[in-house]
Amino acid sequence: MGYSFNFGVIWARIDVFLLGLALGLALALAALAIGTVLGLAAAFAAEAGGVRRKLVAVYVSLFRNTPLLVIVLFVYFGLPQWGLRFGKLESFILALAVYSGAYLTEVFRAGLSGVPKGVIDAGRAMGLKRLPLLWRIVLPIMLRNCLPALGTTFISLFKDTSLAAVIAVPELTYEARKLNAETFRVAEAWATASVLYLATCLLIAAALRFAERRFPKF
Repeated sequence: MGYSFNFGVIWARIDVFLLGLALGLALALAALAIGTVLGLAAAFAAEAGGVRRKLVAVYVSLFRNTPLLVIVLFVYFGLPQWGLRFGKLESFILALAVYSGAYLTEVFRAGLSGVPKGVIDAGRAMGLKRLPLLWRIVLPIMLRNCLPALGTTFISLFKDTSLAAVIAVPELTYEARKLNAETFRVAEAWATASVLYLATCLLIAAALRFAERRFPKF
């Protein structure tokens, strides 16, 4: 007997799917913001050398070589054994943030290496101290260099939010799986989730390309 499509169940719950999509975007944005802070701190610590560089290397190696799903499960189920208990949303954001921070550390280190030495020397010649030099000259150039990689990281993080379903965070994948279980409309549920993920990623990519054109090149 052939499968008969019925997208009526999808339209009846499209608001739930869209809310799940919005939650996924919010999770990715929050993780990217925290991961950016972690990545910047780690990148500058690595550039300072010494023990800090070794500690950063351990952090990057540990989280880049550990599956994100394992990190999510450890944060949500493992940390409470040591008295560190977070809610579902907080646990997933934390896991995604430390995971993305490891990748962004290398992104920012590459961006720092792309800052022309002559520009830094010119800033010093103008009398800029370390913090003003960093804030006014180094960071803007570095962030412009890193913008394409930051955009790619955000899209990747957004897709990774699908893993939040394993700890019952009601994002898009969770809602699709719930609809599938309740109505047995397998194809409709996952086709809709796939289209929403694809359309959102394409819109994000287009917005990032527009932003790249707006930023001045150095």
